[in-house]
Amino acid sequence: MQIFAKLSFRSKINLGVIAVILIFGIVLAFLVSRVVATAMSGEIKKRGMNLSMNLAGRATNSILALDFLRLKNMADEVVESSDDIAYAFIQDVRGQVLSHTFKSGFPSELQDANPIPPGASSHIQLLDAKDELIYDFALPVKVGENRLGTVRVGLSRAKAEAAVRGLLLTIFGVSAGVALVAVAMGTLFASTVTRRLNVLRQSAEEMIKGNLFLHISPRLQRNCWEIRDCKNEQCPAYGDTRRRCWNLPGTLCPECREGSYEDKLSACKDCLVHQINVGDEIQSLAESFEVMAMTLDAHIQELEEAKKNLIRQQQLLKTILDVNPDLVSLQDENLVYQAVNPAFSQFCGLTEQEILGKTEVPLFPPEEAGEHQLENLQLLKTGGYQSKEVLVGKDGEKRWLHMVKVPVYDEDRITGILMAARDITEIKQYQEKLIQSLKMEQLGKLAGGVAHEINTPLCVILGYAQMLLEDLPQDTESYEFLQLIEKQAQICRRIVGDLLSFSRHIESRMEEMDLNRSITEVLDLVRHSFKQDWIDIAPSLAPDLPAIIGDKERLQQVWLNLLNNAVDSIGQDGGIWISTRLDPQSRRVQVTVADNGAGIAPENLKKIFDPFFTTKAPGGGTGLGLSVSFGIIQDHLGTITALSPAPSEFLEETGRDKTPPRPGSVFVVELPVSREKSAADTFTELSPETPPVVDQTMV
Repeated sequence: MQIFAKLSFRSKINLGVIAVILIFGIVLAFLVSRVVATAMSGEIKKRGMNLSMNLAGRATNSILALDFLRLKNMADEVVESSDDIAYAFIQDVRGQVLSHTFKSGFPSELQDANPIPPGASSHIQLLDAKDELIYDFALPVKVGENRLGTVRVGLSRAKAEAAVRGLLLTIFGVSAGVALVAVAMGTLFASTVTRRLNVLRQSAEEMIKGNLFLHISPRLQRNCWEIRDCKNEQCPAYGDTRRRCWNLPGTLCPECREGSYEDKLSACKDCLVHQINVGDEIQSLAESFEVMAMTLDAHIQELEEAKKNLIRQQQLLKTILDVNPDLVSLQDENLVYQAVNPAFSQFCGLTEQEILGKTEVPLFPPEEAGEHQLENLQLLKTGGYQSKEVLVGKDGEKRWLHMVKVPVYDEDRITGILMAARDITEIKQYQEKLIQSLKMEQLGKLAGGVAHEINTPLCVILGYAQMLLEDLPQDTESYEFLQLIEKQAQICRRIVGDLLSFSRHIESRMEEMDLNRSITEVLDLVRHSFKQDWIDIAPSLAPDLPAIIGDKERLQQVWLNLLNNAVDSIGQDGGIWISTRLDPQSRRVQVTVADNGAGIAPENLKKIFDPFFTTKAPGGGTGLGLSVSFGIIQDHLGTITALSPAPSEFLEETGRDKTPPRPGSVFVVELPVSREKSAADTFTELSPETPPVVDQTMV
């Protein structure tokens, strides 16, 4: 069966025709042989009976006359009349053979082989004569009712069968000839059919390879516009030699129906064009194949264009999500992450592959994951949206996120949740700073008002105390009391001055100035008083430092505040290192003030520039010095930072001992240089050929 299935269509047709003809010939030969055999058997029996009756009628007189020669001649005449007569002999009433045709002697077993039953007029017996089968005919010889003897005639069955076999051979020969003619005609028919089918097969293979521009149906002798003498060039079928008009939708013939393809095709069957150009089933299949290929080609082109548009949209969306600093994620209805952008992956500290396919549970802390899942399940159930600000932990620090969650719909069904979150930590910090600034502004106004109210009576107290000191002797107890009053009044006056400086904005006189010179003047002012507490100052000022734009007096107030803070941190017996340099990358000058004092506690580093914050004992300071300095530096578009303990790089820059007995602290001030300097001057300032002058001698 498998071998037959692998044969070609042509071979199957030929084998089918041959099989049909052979089966027909065999059945016909069998039927004919049966009919002929039956007919021949009947004819043989009739003929044998006729011969026996004729011989019996002629032999009556000779038996009565005992004319044995005559009987012999009659028997020989019967045998010689036909080739299929095997023998003939005559017996008397006792069964004795009177005459026979056997040349080699009468076979005795034949004498009683075919007795006539009592009351029968004749009897036919098929005898086996070793070499062949013989029909033996026995007929009585009578005169009236008296029986004179018996006539026996034997006819050979083989001769009759030979005639039948000849007839069968004739039938088989005719059948074989008809089979050959049928095979030839079947081959011609199969070649025509298989050739057209091979064209369809080859076209199918071309379609598999991607070649959809096929033309396999035969060219029409006359097209529809030629048959109908149509001049309507707007019709889709006009000029189209590849497709049949009945396969095209939207044709403009009056008989064409609008609607589905089936309605149009049923109407086209009665059209003259269809009746002239329609072919057989294979041609219709080829035409449908062409239409399918062209339709598929057009559909593939549409899909390719849609694919290109989709790829462009995906690339655009991916680019937008990749460069978007917001955290974006998409979860399906089972809350499994299906897509995340790089910002989300970076925030989680995982790669995109490590996040996709998971829920919140393995990605976030248990409390946050549980809260997110409850919110997401509620959104999937209600179809609402959520917008909130949350504080989440990341790498040990808290970050503020403004989170928006919206459901994603597929038609009328929610298929997921889209989340977008923006880091608003800096905005929150700015809000806190703004609130703090507003508080400080109100506090400054209050402090200014209080200082103005206190300043007038304080000046009166201080003035009268100084006048009394001039009139009283110095060795009296009253003089000591007045000195104490004057000292405390001076402290109050300094506090009031700090409050006034903090509360009001003094108009700066900004001009080009020499930074090193302003620092040197402050050092000359405090050098003697610091020397009394055994505190040495080591300046390291870079030569040819570019000029800056600033208010000299206000900046000197900053240097003085930083130096006083260093002295307060040291107490007695210590050192202060102050240096200047130009940062070539940022084009800003740096002023570094370092000391080997007690340093600043880590928890106080973020508070030291806040107004009224101080670590000094009561009466030791107002906590406004660094706050005022911070404001002055900001007015100069600069920055001031504090470090404690002192980093090793600052120890190297200032020339300090790298293992100081106390942690110390460092204040770094950065100020912009004057923009009026030329490029050549800048190059000269940055030239490494001019080393800085460092004075490490404790003054």
